[in-house]
Amino acid sequence: MGIDKDSLGFLVADVSRLLRTAFQRRLGSDGLTFLQARALVYISRHEGVRQNQLAELLEIQPITLVHIIDQLEARKLVKRTTDNRDRRAKLLFLSSAAQPVLDSIEEVVESIRYDAMTGLDNQQASLAVAALRRIRANLAPDPA
Repeated sequence: MGIDKDSLGFLVADVSRLLRTAFQRRLGSDGLTFLQARALVYISRHEGVRQNQLAELLEIQPITLVHIIDQLEARKLVKRTTDNRDRRAKLLFLSSAAQPVLDSIEEVVESIRYDAMTGLDNQQASLAVAALRRIRANLAPDPA
């Protein structure tokens, strides 16, 4: 008796991989990697975030994030500033050049969402998203 290939964990992992692959393929002309795009979106959601906090949000090592931010900074999409409360810490902000890239990311995300939800009616699509949100909340560490 083996683990069912359609168990929740395998399904979520497969869907996640397929979403990343579709995203990379569709955004490919912009030259961003999936991880760079994720970092840019998270910075847009958390303007002024510290680099170490962003690494935690992205669940990557701080040194990996440094390389990603170096690349985004070289493309003039983000700016690093020193945190006045802790001069060792760097805060991350979007540059004005980031908005068109974020718009492209949003277009790709919308097209993937459309393809992913094909064959589901509005109620089924809403239930799928609601179920995933509940699962995420159930498994997220207690904020306390």
